[in-house]
Amino acid sequence: MAPLNEEQLHQIRDERKEQIMGAALKVFSRRGIIGTKMSMISAEAGISHGLLYHYFKSKDELFTALVREAMAGASAAMIDVYHLPGSPIEKIRALTSEILDEEGAPYFMLIHQARTSDGVPEQAKQLIGQYSMETFVAQLLPLFTEGQKAGEIASGSAEELISSYLSVLSGLMILNTQDQEGYRVPNVDILLRIITP
Repeated sequence: MAPLNEEQLHQIRDERKEQIMGAALKVFSRRGIIGTKMSMISAEAGISHGLLYHYFKSKDELFTALVREAMAGASAAMIDVYHLPGSPIEKIRALTSEILDEEGAPYFMLIHQARTSDGVPEQAKQLIGQYSMETFVAQLLPLFTEGQKAGEIASGSAEELISSYLSVLSGLMILNTQDQEGYRVPNVDILLRIITP
């Protein structure tokens, strides 16, 4: 068997790192940073404990890397909404569907853990601080203002509408991750009634 070239080795390292981060996301989102041990992450990833430390020096470093990825993804979703086709309310409908998608639930819970848990690394706290509610309100403000001008979004303070909208979605995501029997995420069109005239 021929030895692997540098490109193949790099690809294997990247795939392994993604595998570790995926496993860590599952564990951190369920257990928080205090309740998570590196051995739990290595078991979830199906790798040796020592190999995990080859990629991440500590639990804090791994948690912070995931928070960075989650916050960048959330911010990108808010910005990418402007590139979607359709009217402002159609764009907000698409964003709402994306936010409530079950695949994003572990990332949401990770962010929630980072905002509310004890033992969060300082660097992760700083990342969370950079992406506050005010940041997301500011990112969505032009879209909501355009929607108000078009008569698709209720009149009044656009900032308050956005804050209410994001708060409701946050609450629903927390409920959705609790695995409560019989709980269903409400229909997007019903949710949008809180911001439409």
